[in-house]
Amino acid sequence: MSETAAIIEQVRAGFKSLDVSVEHQIEALKWLEMWLTDDSFRDYVPQIKYLIESEKWDFLLDAFYQVIPFGTGGRRGLVGIGPNRINPWTIQASAQGHAQYLINQYGKEAKERGVVLAYDVREYTQKGVYDDSLENPIMNLDGPQLAEAAAEVYAANSIKVHVFDGARSTPELSFAIRHLNAVSGDMFSASHNLPTDNGKKVYDQYGGQLIPPDDQILVDEVTNNVEEIKIMDFDEAKEKGLVVYIAEEVDRAFMEAIYNMSLSEERGIKISYAPLHGTGLSSIYPALQNLGFDVTLDAQTSNPSGDFENVTFNIPNPEVIESFETSISFAEEIKADLIISSDPDADRIGVMARHNNSYEFVNGNEIGIVLTNYVISKYKDKGILNTNSVVIKTGVTTSLIEGIAQENNIHCIGALLVGFKYIGDEMNKLENDNRIQDFVIGAEESHGILTGDYCRDKDAAGAAVWIAELAAELKKDGKTLIDYLDEIYCRYGYCHNYLTEIRLLGAKGMEQIADIMTHLRDNPVESFGEFDVQEKLDRWEGEPQPHLSITDTASRNVLIFKIDRLPDTKTIKVTVRPSGTEPKIKMYFEVYGEPCDLKNIDAEKQKIVEIRTRLERAFMLSCYKILGVDFPERGFLLFWQLPLNDKLKYFEIEKEIVHLKNIQEQETRKKELYKLLEFLGADPIEKVNDAFKEKYKEGINEFLDLGR
Repeated sequence: MSETAAIIEQVRAGFKSLDVSVEHQIEALKWLEMWLTDDSFRDYVPQIKYLIESEKWDFLLDAFYQVIPFGTGGRRGLVGIGPNRINPWTIQASAQGHAQYLINQYGKEAKERGVVLAYDVREYTQKGVYDDSLENPIMNLDGPQLAEAAAEVYAANSIKVHVFDGARSTPELSFAIRHLNAVSGDMFSASHNLPTDNGKKVYDQYGGQLIPPDDQILVDEVTNNVEEIKIMDFDEAKEKGLVVYIAEEVDRAFMEAIYNMSLSEERGIKISYAPLHGTGLSSIYPALQNLGFDVTLDAQTSNPSGDFENVTFNIPNPEVIESFETSISFAEEIKADLIISSDPDADRIGVMARHNNSYEFVNGNEIGIVLTNYVISKYKDKGILNTNSVVIKTGVTTSLIEGIAQENNIHCIGALLVGFKYIGDEMNKLENDNRIQDFVIGAEESHGILTGDYCRDKDAAGAAVWIAELAAELKKDGKTLIDYLDEIYCRYGYCHNYLTEIRLLGAKGMEQIADIMTHLRDNPVESFGEFDVQEKLDRWEGEPQPHLSITDTASRNVLIFKIDRLPDTKTIKVTVRPSGTEPKIKMYFEVYGEPCDLKNIDAEKQKIVEIRTRLERAFMLSCYKILGVDFPERGFLLFWQLPLNDKLKYFEIEKEIVHLKNIQEQETRKKELYKLLEFLGADPIEKVNDAFKEKYKEGINEFLDLGR
């Protein structure tokens, strides 16, 4: 038996010990054998052998059981070794398939018009996963390297490459594709994910992400038709003029497009801006500065860094309220009226508004609400609002936006599938009908706003300008964004939207996600606890039939449960879907109340939030029951983005945390605590403290007398 055959048999035996399907085991073995024997993977072999010798079977199976899939936002995931990881091979294989797709679609035109490549600040620096004493081809892998790897492939296929000379935002990539008349573009980013991740988002000639069936044609080309990855040395490609750096003119034109969206002259507010270590320094900060706002950078998060070291939990996601923690003290110091933040590729915006001497978080749905109301009022004043005007949103984005549009006699396209690409596609339809001037705003609940037709993806810079202008106008009248929101809620009803998830990692997690969706889809559901189900809507049904592609089926894997109304509510619904880019199943809750008097708004909010809380727990417990998991009530107090296995593991080791109280030395107690909580990653105490406090009546630091 050869050495490779012996190694594969060892792995086969190891995989048999896992609770995962035989099909996944067979696929993982196939890819492992290829990576161990094909000369193009020789640099990875020592680390693969280390993983095998260390018997990291779960890790190996997850890294090799599939080629990292193309989801609603492209390819995104852990940087690592194997086909189910982001690495130079998966990027170059994707680029080769993409090059073939472009030549098939556009012929000679693809080669002449070319592609645009951009990247953000990410760099892989994680230690302790592989053998840190061995050479590792993925260590310190960053955006420029991924862009260069892809450029070598496009150039080898005679496709011209326009590449930025430094980190830029995703919306600027979208703008640049349109501005340079390219046929496509790639953004090397994992958006708001953890520092361990990277990825590649593919854009079409309009500057939007591919939608079905085009994305399926690309996936098929990448997965089925790449027989050889063509590569031309990067320097040679530059010499031949196949790789060119993008001129500053594009930066200036992009910023000018943002300036042109300004709707007000008011500037009388103080803004603290937190880029969360990302590319907003190239878009949001100069946009606010050059338009005359008093904006100050939050020093702790203004250094470009893929470690996101000064962001709580190292999660640079404006959706996560904890991402603001390091910014609040600085905002208080400078007495800022507004905190604005953005994720690493600067397409998502985060907002906190000073209200009653503290900072209040404004979530993605609320940002969409206030900006929709703001732009409609401005366009109405300017006389450019009419019955042809269009607001566009996804189906999981707050229904209140639709209510505002209807009240103002304009159209709302409001039931789109999840993903800003569907908003971009509707904009393309308007453009094709010579109606793009009718576009008012695009909004999605995940903190995504587009204010103009200059690109086809969400842009935090344009949203920041409008938010700042609105806040300045309100301050002049002695009001805040929170006051403005409350007035809207009183007029239309408090529409409370809430997102949560069950994060299920690895191949086993994919099976569990499928189990939940299958059970909810195939079985009649009469109620979730006290909440009776009025109607179940399955987005797999309805037009088009048959589905356009496998990717279309994946995008339409959405279930909507309409719940019987309770007193003082208009509508109640739950939407559930697997994430297209991360290993989790997402749940969107909406409880829409009735109009009320301003003096009763706080009580109205509390009542609606209590309904949502009860509904959330009833629905989530139903999902846990499908998985055979007895989920503790206190589990809902853990940080919501923790993987399910980590949540359950916490309860297994909680007694061990309590027993640390018996250790006399404070430093020893602290050391042993962090060893116990190591599996939780950054800021572990903050992720579990509320659950601990619920039972033991004080936080972990206080209970163990650890000080601060």
